[in-house]
Amino acid sequence: MTTTPGLAAPTSAPADVPEAPPPRKGLRRDGLAGALMTGPAVLLLVLFVAVPFFAAIGFSFYNVRLGDPRDPAFMGLTQYARIFTDPDVSSRFLSALLHNLVFAAVVVPVQTALALGLALLVQKSIPGIGIFRSVFFLPVVFPIALVALIWRLILARGDDGLLNSLLGFFSGGNLGAQDWLGSELTALASVIVLSIWQGVGFQMVILLAALQQVPADLYEAARLDRANAWQRFVHVTLPGINTTLVFVALYTMILSLRVFDQIYVLARSGGGLNEDATRTVMYEAVTSAFDENNIGRASAISVVFFVIVVVLSLIQRRATRERED
Repeated sequence: MTTTPGLAAPTSAPADVPEAPPPRKGLRRDGLAGALMTGPAVLLLVLFVAVPFFAAIGFSFYNVRLGDPRDPAFMGLTQYARIFTDPDVSSRFLSALLHNLVFAAVVVPVQTALALGLALLVQKSIPGIGIFRSVFFLPVVFPIALVALIWRLILARGDDGLLNSLLGFFSGGNLGAQDWLGSELTALASVIVLSIWQGVGFQMVILLAALQQVPADLYEAARLDRANAWQRFVHVTLPGINTTLVFVALYTMILSLRVFDQIYVLARSGGGLNEDATRTVMYEAVTSAFDENNIGRASAISVVFFVIVVVLSLIQRRATRERED
């Protein structure tokens, strides 16, 4: 049989060859290795998160008091009802929730904007920029006791306080000494400033990582189109870090709702903090449990707080997913 030049001879279609089954032994080995590596973390989550949470749900249905020889009395949803309806309890809880909302309404936009500004500042590749990044991030690793001590010296009442001394010096003595932590008007604002100072470095690092992922070609194309610095920021930088910016804002919101350490240390270490003007939901839960010996009410407050955190987490997931899509 002859073939035409330039044309290949017809060949028979190859028979279907069944694919080899995946190596099950290797998959089992990988699954066992994964279980061994995640096992300690899962165990710690169960012991220190899941078990206490379900215990708190159970305690919230009872009148539980530490050291009480009587058996806990079942109260059903009474603890939850008292949180919102009993004037003696609801006034403090709603006031604490209001402080949380005010705290979040100020901290979230201010801290996020300041973190973005610092991230843009330290993004530049200049000699010694690593030192500036470390300095801005340093307050994040400070223990809360040290942070409270620093701000107690800054905001101390009388002329001994650093802030009062500076104001008196620059005003020529016309501005008298202020009780920044004790005044009802400035106590919460002082905690807000402290919190922003301590936490802005963490958000700065996250946003800095996002800024470094924005393609440089987009900035070059914007320069070729004669876009100025503000236009490049609005049309290139912000869209490039949009998802991270949403995450940072919502993560800061969650941290704002669970603010506790700063208030507790300043109030209980002789800092002179006005507790009534700075009481938050977590502070109310802790004081209800250990100062008023009411574990049931504290557990109910904690469960309500958990619901708030879950709702915000779901909002965060949905917003982040929509931004990515």
